[in-house]
Amino acid sequence: MPCCSMVKKGILGAALTAGSLYLVFGTSAPSYVRTAFHRVRHNAQSAVPVQFEIDRAREEIAALEPAIKDNIENLARAQVEAEHLDREIAAIRGNLANEKKALLALRSSLESGEFKLAGNVTYTADEVKTEMARRLDHYKLVTRELEDKEATLKAKQKAVIAARQQLAQMAAAKRALLTKVDGIEARLKMIEATRAGNEFNFDDSALARAKSTVSDLEKRLEVLARTAEMEGKYSDVGVPVMIEPSRDVVRELDAEFGPPAPKPSAGEDKSL
Repeated sequence: MPCCSMVKKGILGAALTAGSLYLVFGTSAPSYVRTAFHRVRHNAQSAVPVQFEIDRAREEIAALEPAIKDNIENLARAQVEAEHLDREIAAIRGNLANEKKALLALRSSLESGEFKLAGNVTYTADEVKTEMARRLDHYKLVTRELEDKEATLKAKQKAVIAARQQLAQMAAAKRALLTKVDGIEARLKMIEATRAGNEFNFDDSALARAKSTVSDLEKRLEVLARTAEMEGKYSDVGVPVMIEPSRDVVRELDAEFGPPAPKPSAGEDKSL
């Protein structure tokens, strides 16, 4: 198959390239590859115009808007659920209060022996106790449900606070990012206006190369001048030799060639 052949050739080429890199750089080959990759990516990023990057930043900031809207909807939903649950809990508490009153009334009827309750219907003591047991079990069950709902309400209220804080942070971060991008764009326009106002637009890289060339010429001329100076200094006179302070050169010279002849006095005839 042609496709399989191309895949095999690609794998073989990659293997040969990896082997060549290993032969040249040894175990440091991966480091060279990573460095080359990062440098190529950095150069590619540097070649992108600044205005393009500004526009891209604005699009990324605008992409935060759906997330902010989702958080707003989540916050509204959490607030509504918490409010409904709060009203439900209030209603349950009212019902439990009425149920407690009914239980206490039944308990009081047992003590007084009066078993006429609602509707002037007479009940026996066992029937009152049975009704008390039923109502008490229901009271306990609803009380446990109330505790669960109260715990749920606390969790929902905490979720509302967290969602509100997160929404505020996202909105503040978006505003801060937009402010920064606006400042960057304004600064870019100032730089572009300054460049446009200049009579000549110089290429920084060309200017740097010219400065480097002139500096190299100055160094070469200085080396030539220094060489000529040293040649004139050391060619005729010779390189000076340092003498040890303890050495008596005059004595060694007299021992080698003899002491100098004494000078004639002022009254002696110099012709003799």
